[in-house]
Amino acid sequence: PVEEYGSRGREEATGRGVGTLAVKMLKRLNRRPEQTRTAIQGFGNVGSHAAKYLHEAAFPIVAVSDVTGAYVNPKGLNIPDMLSYSLKNKGLLSGYQGAQRIQPDDLLGLDVELLIPAALGDVINAKNVDQVKAGLIIEGANGPIDPEADAKLNERNVLVLPDILANAGGVTVSYFEWAQNRQHYKWTLDRVRQELDRTLSEAFESVWQESVSKKVSLRTAAFMLAIQRVKRASELAGWFV
Repeated sequence: PVEEYGSRGREEATGRGVGTLAVKMLKRLNRRPEQTRTAIQGFGNVGSHAAKYLHEAAFPIVAVSDVTGAYVNPKGLNIPDMLSYSLKNKGLLSGYQGAQRIQPDDLLGLDVELLIPAALGDVINAKNVDQVKAGLIIEGANGPIDPEADAKLNERNVLVLPDILANAGGVTVSYFEWAQNRQHYKWTLDRVRQELDRTLSEAFESVWQESVSKKVSLRTAAFMLAIQRVKRASELAGWFV
């Protein structure tokens, strides 16, 4: 809680980060949000905040899911209505009448441009990877794509923004929380959002440039940069690497 040394914007941070990076990626690809049909697996803390951000950014979100099922509308879901419904229904979408209900796993194979797995690990795996039609995937969850599926997606030139970057919004604002407490000074919500967007945008550009220059996937590029930075920091600290 903010009253107990928490930070404003921490609850929304991971989902907002996913949304921020989705917008950033589309700009790099010269694509428009309005033409990017999106499916989000998971409507908890990460998925719901990502859905809210992307809806406000004009992405047509055609499917979302939670443990009760997947909810689909090819013309675009009414995300504000779904958020309001879930808040009144113990955080669940069960019984929601504003969309067609399908099996949760079927969401992964929908014909969309952007897929955001924001629930569990290994949901895209060797058994179902061939069903995935999305050309862009942003990993909102930790490890939602297993290594074998990741290799197959890479072979198909599916662009995957890895979890090491994509869901880093939460830990980033946790760092901001620590910094605020060290200063004994609370930031406004606007400042938290601005700093988060700036930090993630700079990280995305670094990973993108590394991917292009080294001709590797975004996942490999992210790990390469991370290792380089740890190595450099260790050298400056006088540690043997």
